Amino acid sequence: MLEEEAIAESEEEDEASVQAELSRDLQRMQAELDELYVETFKGVSVTVERDGVEVTYDCEDMREAKFSALGRTDADIVAALIAKLQDKGVWTSFQTRSQMLTLQRGRVMKQLQPTAPAWKSTPALDQTSKDAFAAAKARIVLICGFESFNAKLYRDVAKKLKATVPGLELLVYSDRDIDSRRDEVESALKEANVFFGSLLFDFDQVEWIKERISDIPIRLVFESSLELMSSTQVGDFQMNASGERKGPPPVVKKVLGLFGSQKEEDRIVGYLSFLKIGPKLLKFIPGKKVRDLRNWLTVYGYWNQGGSQNVSSMFLYLANEYLMDIDIQPKAVKETPPLGLVHPDKDGYFTSAEDYLNWHKQHSHLPPDAPVAALMLYRKHVITDQQYIPQLIKEFEEQGIRPLPIFINGVEAHTVVRDMLTTEHEQAARRRGDVAIDSLKRDAVYVDCIVNTIGFPLVGGPAGTMEGGRQAEVAKAILGAKNVPYFVAAPMLIQDLNSWEQNGMQGLQSVVLYALPELDGAIDTVTLGGLVRDDIFLIRERVIKLCSRINRWVSLRRKAAKERKVAVLLYGFPPGVGAVGTAALLNVPRSLELVLKELQDAGYDLGEAAADLDGEAIVTALKRQLEDLPTSRGPDAVAEAAQSIAADIGAESVATAVEPHELREWLTYPEDWGPTEWGPIPFLPSKDLLVRKMTSQWGDLESYRGLRTTAKGQPMISGVQLGNVWIGVQPLLGLEGDPMRLLFERDFTPHPQYAATYQWLKHDYQADALVHFGMHGTVEWLPGSPLGNSGYSWSDVLLSDMPNVYIYAANNPSESIVAKRRGYGTIVSHNVPPYSRAGLYKQLATLKELLAEYRDAPEANAALKPTIVDTVRSAGLEKDLPFGPEGTSEAWTAETVDSVDDEVFTGYIERLYQYLQVVEQRLFSEGLHTLGQEPTGAQVASYLSAYFDDKLPASIIDDVSHSHVPAEQVIEAHKAADDLKPLINEAALIRDKLLQTPQEISGMLRALNGEYVLPATGGDLLRDGYDVLPTGRNIHALDPYRMPSAGAWERGSIAAQKIVEQHLAKHDTYPETVAVMLWGLDAIKTRGESLAMALALVGARPEREGTGRIVRFELIPLEELGRPRIDILANLSGIFRDTFPNIVELLDDCMQRAAAAAEPTDMNFVRKHSLEMEEQGLDNATARIFSNPVGDYGSMVNERVGTADWQDTEELGMTWQSRNSFSYGRGSEKGVSRPEVLQTLLKSTDRIVQQIDSVEYGLTDIQEYYANTGAMKAAAETVRGDDQSRVDCTIVEAFGGEPDPRDLEATLRMEYRSKLLNPKWANAMANQGSGGAYEISQRMTAMVGWGGTTGFAEDWTYDQAAQTYALDEEMAEKLRNANPEAFRNVVKRMLEANGRGMWNADPATIERLQALYQETEDKLEGVDL
Repeated sequence: MLEEEAIAESEEEDEASVQAELSRDLQRMQAELDELYVETFKGVSVTVERDGVEVTYDCEDMREAKFSALGRTDADIVAALIAKLQDKGVWTSFQTRSQMLTLQRGRVMKQLQPTAPAWKSTPALDQTSKDAFAAAKARIVLICGFESFNAKLYRDVAKKLKATVPGLELLVYSDRDIDSRRDEVESALKEANVFFGSLLFDFDQVEWIKERISDIPIRLVFESSLELMSSTQVGDFQMNASGERKGPPPVVKKVLGLFGSQKEEDRIVGYLSFLKIGPKLLKFIPGKKVRDLRNWLTVYGYWNQGGSQNVSSMFLYLANEYLMDIDIQPKAVKETPPLGLVHPDKDGYFTSAEDYLNWHKQHSHLPPDAPVAALMLYRKHVITDQQYIPQLIKEFEEQGIRPLPIFINGVEAHTVVRDMLTTEHEQAARRRGDVAIDSLKRDAVYVDCIVNTIGFPLVGGPAGTMEGGRQAEVAKAILGAKNVPYFVAAPMLIQDLNSWEQNGMQGLQSVVLYALPELDGAIDTVTLGGLVRDDIFLIRERVIKLCSRINRWVSLRRKAAKERKVAVLLYGFPPGVGAVGTAALLNVPRSLELVLKELQDAGYDLGEAAADLDGEAIVTALKRQLEDLPTSRGPDAVAEAAQSIAADIGAESVATAVEPHELREWLTYPEDWGPTEWGPIPFLPSKDLLVRKMTSQWGDLESYRGLRTTAKGQPMISGVQLGNVWIGVQPLLGLEGDPMRLLFERDFTPHPQYAATYQWLKHDYQADALVHFGMHGTVEWLPGSPLGNSGYSWSDVLLSDMPNVYIYAANNPSESIVAKRRGYGTIVSHNVPPYSRAGLYKQLATLKELLAEYRDAPEANAALKPTIVDTVRSAGLEKDLPFGPEGTSEAWTAETVDSVDDEVFTGYIERLYQYLQVVEQRLFSEGLHTLGQEPTGAQVASYLSAYFDDKLPASIIDDVSHSHVPAEQVIEAHKAADDLKPLINEAALIRDKLLQTPQEISGMLRALNGEYVLPATGGDLLRDGYDVLPTGRNIHALDPYRMPSAGAWERGSIAAQKIVEQHLAKHDTYPETVAVMLWGLDAIKTRGESLAMALALVGARPEREGTGRIVRFELIPLEELGRPRIDILANLSGIFRDTFPNIVELLDDCMQRAAAAAEPTDMNFVRKHSLEMEEQGLDNATARIFSNPVGDYGSMVNERVGTADWQDTEELGMTWQSRNSFSYGRGSEKGVSRPEVLQTLLKSTDRIVQQIDSVEYGLTDIQEYYANTGAMKAAAETVRGDDQSRVDCTIVEAFGGEPDPRDLEATLRMEYRSKLLNPKWANAMANQGSGGAYEISQRMTAMVGWGGTTGFAEDWTYDQAAQTYALDEEMAEKLRNANPEAFRNVVKRMLEANGRGMWNADPATIERLQALYQETEDKLEGVDL
């Protein structure tokens, strides 16, 4: 007893000693902090003006308390002091150092509370035992990954163990030390008895660790990659041993099965329950292996519960069980609830949400009806007292939101949302008998929104990433039942604030906070803070942003529809070509008519709107407002210019001019913002940072005269107003004469009128919500952080806190995620237009008839030969199908064809007939889609016919399409064979989904109600199947760690093999370098086929870890590959670069390993070229991934073609090269300018590969293809020089069956024949009004673009285009009336092509075109639009 009392007394003395030491530490830190203040402000003085009098303040003995007091009494002096220190360049370092000291001081103050020893009292040791204990040596090496916030705790425990247990050594490292201190870590592991790892996921680090821990007797790995966790071994227990020892004993498996609910999605939650109680149960089960399993569970329990006491006890427990024969009994696990609620003003934890809310309502200043936000917190952060948790809770309260802070382990988030939270919507449904969730608890509490501060999927959390999004359907069902907004916003735990501020959010961090939560329908992700060294800091300004957006969404829900003010933004770029009121694939005027009617029916105030609203009239009114003359005269003139048109539809033409001083005020941060709001980012933004940037670009706001300003310099905002619905045109970007330039310049700012428009909508019009109408606008592309908006990202600033509902084409998940992530867009998808077969027309139809007649009786119809040859020539077909035997080219003419061998001619006729069949069956999108309009039976049939091709008879498709009967009736009516039954069922399912197209507008209305919009995969029916339907959904992309998919890898490999074979057949040699265009759109829709092509060319394949996540691109051995490794030049679109940073790093790593492979240079062109570049002295000779500068998008080639600002092909090629000479890869290779490396690669480029991912967007449909693929071809041919200038270009169409690579020129001809020059396509598009005319106009611009970049200029294309659109009087009149600007551009491009030598038109045609151009100019100048 005396010995025990002595030990207890000793422990009390130790505790007193620790407390005394902590007090000394606190005094030392305060002194150090005061010394920092004194030293920083020494000799600093400032002068401020007060009431016209200058006041000077000299800093003498400036300590922390004095500075804080000064901030409360003299904020202007503090602001001046900060500005002066910024000018001296010392403020940032002072801020960082002072915050670190403050954080450390706070921790010490928390520790200055009595603490219990980590282990129980034990009998005193005799001297012999003490000597033996000291002599025993055991080493534990701990490496922590994504829990770096615990690194200091582990190091403190290591110090304590060293002092208390001399023979037990704990060495603590972070995953970053594997790279920075590799030799030291490796040496430590060699002598280790125990390895302890947590939250380690990086594949390279995992592989490195696995190799070095295999001989360590005890290995404990928690919540890391499966490969590393499988290394776990504790005695006889192994996590993934072989043979009989695999997994737990049968009795344990039976026990494990008793935990958790029977729901599949709750498996992991049940497993956690077992981990907690398992050690107690297993002590009744005999056997050493069970004992070792119990020990493993006990150690996990200590680690999971966390805290200094538990961590100390954990290592003592390990030592006692396995390392040292000393009877030291650690204290039992100090438990905190696995789930609970926390508040900084209340000690301990709440276990009931209802109890918490009752307490909070009594103790907070918030009104009873304050919105309630369920705040999901990471439990480990709560129990380790991370300072950002109370700050976050308090800030929600400051912003008027009642927080419901629920801490969880991470895997059980869905059970909390499902069972503990409810909403008015859910309760109303239950009262109607609609019970979506049967496990809802009786004491579930009402919430207005859900905020997840952990990230990852809702179901499974971090463990849910192993499912690859498979549990998203469960999440959708849960969140759909609640039907409130679901936000994901969190501090970064993988990335530090400095790297985010410089380059935006990257890598795995972006997957955790964006890609995975978006599968569940998360919106408005905000970066709340991040790491500074090993500590987590909040950025208060970002928290305020999140809270303000939450408040606005909740306000939408609570406000009556008739009181909501909605601003609808249409688009009008590029200017001067009839683009106002257009959007890709969407008939905006007709869609607008339906939307306005639905808004009116839903109770929105549309004023005196006419019963038959005319969308074209609205567009025409907006065009009139945008004219230069009224704008210069002021708002009254602008409003008057369109008043008569607006009045005809019961609307009002409105305009206002913003005073420069108003704009300045709107763009200025609050006066009292300082380090507290901005956090420890590398600099402190000045209050007028945004204004300074704008004035440095555009000049003083008061003197600016530019885009859409009045003669007095006031930015002009105009629109058409129907009650509480305002409709306007999104401002243009850029400079006078170059209105699109800003889209592609990172450091530019929006011009004053652009910024004023969005600020006016917020401050003056006070819009409750924005609707961006169609694909796509420009606000989401403004300069700023590439991903993870900051408070000085322009899209963040201008959109402010306004809910942004974004109508977007379902087939473009690539660009829509930019709108979602940078533009806070809640996406509402719309379908693509119906499909149609091209058919044959004019000369092609005539030719088919001639061929059919000739094939019936070749000898009798030999006289048709000259006519056939003439028709082939006039149709331009001899380029695709050269005369003569296959593989040859002969000069046949009508005069000489009779001498051609009959067998040769007949063979040619067969090839020609097959080609016409391909053209005839080729698909295109017919016209434009109207939002929310249910398709007709004929349109449903067109979708189904394109989807099933010839797999279903036309009669069955017709019956399914024109009725609503179940599939069973169709099967019975047609007596369908068994092999057709599943296809008929699928057809009926697609029909039913297509008939839900009205959900496009109801989805928009749900968003405007502040409801949850169901998420869905983006894509199109033909490529991605029926899961993309119905539309009206919040579309998302894919998990970037699973690209390429298995199917994409197979198709991409086939395409790559065909490309190599075609090149070998044509040139009798392998290509040395192939340039592969990697675009975000095709990568997402095809699941990575273009990436697979690039890998297959190099001779590499995806390597997956246990969860299916791709972690490396491994090199295929040459003997297996069977050919040389082909070098690649990967050209990335800006979206691919920003969306798939993990792919960029993996691909760069692959190219580095390929260059380093010990292989002959004639079998490894990557190595060959890298060695050659090293000999030239070029840095980073393995750089193969090039794109625009960080934050920039586009080549600017299409801008130059659009404005006709170019001289020759070489100039367009150099424009592309200058915009794409920035290298990307691992580490610091983030947009490094390497023009010499790019030029060298271009010189060896033999072929360029471009994938086309859908029917809707072909080479001839949009500007981006010629501006990138065509311009890259121009650049490569320019660099290669005259002796070897020709560079082949392969187009791989990814829709349809097996990939069939075609030459660029053949694809262009095929597209022109099936679409632009096809009367069927032309009439369908012309019937779409102003939008259809604009689409035709843009394709004429693209035709000139292809001529300018690749030299594709064949007279028949322009001849037929002129006949179809300009010289046909009926068509010309239709286009000119619908959209005179667009028609003018059609004619202008024809004249331009002739002037540039691309088209040899006859003088009479040119004369007629010139007359048409002048007539249209006159109409635009003098006749009402």
